[in-house]
Amino acid sequence: MKLVFVHGSGNSGEVWKYQTDYFSDSVAVNLPGHPGGKPCTSVDDYADWLHKYLLNHGYKELVLAGHSLGGAIVQTYALKYPQDLKALILIATGARLRVHPNFIAIIADGITDPERWLKEFIEPLYARVPPEFKDRMIKDVAKVGAAVQLNDFLCCDRFDIMDKVSEIKLLTLVICGSEDNLTPVKYSQYLASKIASARLTVIDGATHFVLLEKPAEVNRAISEFLAGLESLGKFNKSAQ
Repeated sequence: MKLVFVHGSGNSGEVWKYQTDYFSDSVAVNLPGHPGGKPCTSVDDYADWLHKYLLNHGYKELVLAGHSLGGAIVQTYALKYPQDLKALILIATGARLRVHPNFIAIIADGITDPERWLKEFIEPLYARVPPEFKDRMIKDVAKVGAAVQLNDFLCCDRFDIMDKVSEIKLLTLVICGSEDNLTPVKYSQYLASKIASARLTVIDGATHFVLLEKPAEVNRAISEFLAGLESLGKFNKSAQ
C-alpha cells in the first residue's frame, strides 16, 4: 500500500509533517500553486492533477488521505478513479464545503494586506497547534499566500457531492475534531452515514487542524485502519 496525504486550502504538504514522520513510507503532495506553479480552479481539476501525479510516480494500492479541501479532492478522486484506490481517509472535511462570506472577504483583503490576514484569520486557526510547529505552519501559509488560499476556498464553496457521496464504495476512515467550527462534526457524521464502508473517529478537544493538534491520536487511528486493511488483504489472498 502507498499512503498519500493531500493538504487543504492554502497549505502545503508541510501540514502533514507529524504524519509523514510517523508513517515512514508515506508521501505528502504539494498541490499546484502551493507554492510552485499555478493553482487549479476547481476540486475536479485538482483531482485530475492528482491522478496524473500519482500515475507518473507509479504508486499503486493507494490509500488517499485528505484534509479539508484535500478531503474534497480525495472524495472526487474516488468517484472518478476508484480503480486506483484501496481506501480513503477523510479528515475535517465534508461532502459539501460552504465557506462563510466573511472568510472570503478577509482572505481577499489579505492579498493587499497580508499582515492583517495572518494576524486576524490565520493565527487563530493555528492557536492550538504545538508551539514548536505553529510558527513554522504560519510561515508556510504566508509563503503560499492569500491569493491561493482564496482560490482554494472558492473551490470549496462550489464543492457539493451530497447527492453522489454514497456512490463511494471504498473502505473509509473519517476523522474530525470535536470542536471543529469550519467543518463541524455533523459533516463527518454525514460522510460516515453515506459511505457504506466508513467508520468515524471523533477526537475530543481538537479543532479543524486536528492532524496538528492531536497527532498521536490521529496517527493511532490511521495505524489501526491501515492494520485492518493489511489483515483484510492477507485474508483475501489466503481465500483465493
